[in-house]
Amino acid sequence: MRVIAGKARRLLLKTIEGQDTRPTTDRIKETLFNILNPDLPGTTFLDLFSGSGGIGIEALSRGADRAVFIEMNPKAAECIRENLQTTKFTEESVVMNCDVLTGLRRLEGKDYVFDFVFMDPPYGKESERQVLEYLASSPLISEDTLLIVEADLNTGFEYLESLGYECRREKIYKTNKHVFIAKGVVL
Repeated sequence: MRVIAGKARRLLLKTIEGQDTRPTTDRIKETLFNILNPDLPGTTFLDLFSGSGGIGIEALSRGADRAVFIEMNPKAAECIRENLQTTKFTEESVVMNCDVLTGLRRLEGKDYVFDFVFMDPPYGKESERQVLEYLASSPLISEDTLLIVEADLNTGFEYLESLGYECRREKIYKTNKHVFIAKGVVL
């Protein structure tokens, strides 16, 4: 795995061995960032279920000012720290080694409002729904925040409207998809 573009272009990133994480492939990451790239410079990026940190690091490389990584697996959190040292993004980053909901609670009240929230939760456990339910009333996001969920092809998002969200876009790949979500306009 590598950083595709930006300041840290071509630098190799470490991943942890085993099935605990599922790194986003370079091709899917490139497609995602081709969509996000025009809006990334100067933003704050939240990478949930971060794995090796490849998505948040790519955002920093392409101009995000700050990234927060939340990862529960201690080996993966250490891998993120090593990757941030390799890419020289430690100053712009915070790595939290805890479960995502605990991390979100800890971030509240610390003047964070994220422009982008990316999550790649374990498939089939409805973790994305729990996070979206939590964030629906959280000060960590605003009407301008774009939430991106990486999910398997069978994951449904029919509940978004009931939580006050709208699906802005869905990008389907061979084995998974990205769902782009924002707070809906309240009338």
